[in-house]
Amino acid sequence: MSLDPKTDMRFNRARRHFLGLSAATGARLAAMSTLAATLLPSSAQALGRKWWKGDGGGNGGMCFLAGTLIRTVAGEVCIENLRIGDLVETVSGEAKPIKWIGYHTFRRGTRHWSKTAMPVRIARHALDEKTPHRDLYVSRGHALYIDGVLIQAADLINGTSITQAVPEDVKTLDYFHIAFEAHESIFAEGAAAESLLLKDDNHEIFANFAEYSRLYPNDPHPAMTPFAPTVAYGGREHLKALIRLVLPRFAPTRVPAQRLYERAAERAANSAA
Repeated sequence: MSLDPKTDMRFNRARRHFLGLSAATGARLAAMSTLAATLLPSSAQALGRKWWKGDGGGNGGMCFLAGTLIRTVAGEVCIENLRIGDLVETVSGEAKPIKWIGYHTFRRGTRHWSKTAMPVRIARHALDEKTPHRDLYVSRGHALYIDGVLIQAADLINGTSITQAVPEDVKTLDYFHIAFEAHESIFAEGAAAESLLLKDDNHEIFANFAEYSRLYPNDPHPAMTPFAPTVAYGGREHLKALIRLVLPRFAPTRVPAQRLYERAAERAANSAA
């Protein structure tokens, strides 16, 4: 079929434009593939499903690793040195007294030393220019308080600035958690993170659960209300987030969990560049 000169010129211009877009898209998709290989664990890339199982700390314990600095009215204190009654600063600006401290330990070489027991390391400044101010280690199910919502540490893993890792030379994982009269957000290494949400006898997962029953015999079945909504993320949504990092125009962010993951992942990618 023959075309008049003007139509032919417009056709060729459109063809060149289309080829240019295809080349640009191909380059961006290649960049996305490289980014995905950097940020996603291989098991997550396989079928786009979650690469963790169960709750934090092995059996639902959501806690801070020993050595974590907690902000109190007397300054930052290692969590293992805190005591019942100590005043801890909360995001509300009001200091609250500790009601109870639960703990449990996982020892290297035992059957409990498993992937689900391994902490998540949130590297220094992984969340923003100041937060956390040191590497923060929490169990997988422990939630951070970011942008008005709670999101578990495992849902923020990006393979670079937020990873599952054990501190060097650590042979026991000593986890501690703090309970107040209500569910709170406190500051751990400068990052806002949840306190223990007591409900359904979950205090019994801690090694010293009998202490709670002894201290509070008239409070055998505590049931707290979360102070903020919880958002979940993982699996295929991680891959979609990476696509949005490379092709934001075609796949806009829709939910808070996606936004929080993308922000940490993009910050990690920019830092590595």
